Amino acid sequence: MKKLLAAVICGLVLTAPCVAAMELEDALALIPEDDVMISYDGSGRAQLEAAIEAFRQALGVTVALNELDERAVTEFSVAPELQHVVVKLSQCYYTYADVFQEPGSDAARNVYLKGKHWGLKSLRMYPDFARAERDRSFEEAVTTVDDVPALYWANANWLRAAEFDVLRAVTGRVPPKSEAIALRILELEPSYVSYGAYRSLGAFWSGLPSSSFERFIVAAAGMGRYVQDLDRALEYFCHVVDEPDLCPHGPIDPSVHDYLENRLFFAEYYLMEAGRWDDAARVLQSILDAPVGERYPLYNTLSQERAAKLLAQVNRRR
Repeated sequence: MKKLLAAVICGLVLTAPCVAAMELEDALALIPEDDVMISYDGSGRAQLEAAIEAFRQALGVTVALNELDERAVTEFSVAPELQHVVVKLSQCYYTYADVFQEPGSDAARNVYLKGKHWGLKSLRMYPDFARAERDRSFEEAVTTVDDVPALYWANANWLRAAEFDVLRAVTGRVPPKSEAIALRILELEPSYVSYGAYRSLGAFWSGLPSSSFERFIVAAAGMGRYVQDLDRALEYFCHVVDEPDLCPHGPIDPSVHDYLENRLFFAEYYLMEAGRWDDAARVLQSILDAPVGERYPLYNTLSQERAAKLLAQVNRRR
């Protein structure tokens, strides 16, 4: 009877009205390490949707829970032994929004927000974090946590959601919280998601307000430190790319070359922002020439698609 009832789950808060069910063990098996092992196609999307529903079902989530409401998600009761499922749900929401939703769309933003809320919940399930956040500050609370996946996926969703209104995010004091998370990851396990915290911090410092008007607003809000700083962005990107002319010390680990998003972010958030069009074209072409490989089939395929689009933009500027 249990399997019969779980055969099809309908009325989901995704894009499809009905999604074939997946056992929790199978959903967890899709994420053996730090990446979701699905293909970049309709089949992969269906697998990811089914995994999301498996995680929601395991947590007891129904359509009655407004996942766009941070407080509602934070207060939603989850057994402590399911904290790892909360983290996986946050990761899968990020992947679903980033890979299978239209960039910049309301649908993508809503999925990132859900991922952010579950990510923050996964942190708040640690009593020390919840206590420190309540009694001291979010930044101090971050120092009490050593759960790298929980930190990473909370931050990844948060940063993506913030991109929809960067100025509002900065004046709302999101940057010091996000930066605290990324720096904590660098203390604990910098290699997570192919040194993703370095990649995130590079994009972070590149994507902050840059116009004179925005800088004035940010300064008036007491957040003057958090404006675009391409030199600082480059310092972080130099840990994940091999660019001897710009980064004399080279990347920290040769394995960074296997994850093509490292080069993609470097091209998009540093080279293009700095107007280094020839360098951007060269790096983007290197992504297109690289093998997808077996370690990151989803994100390397996606990175190549995005590199092709960026290269077309760059070639129009050269």
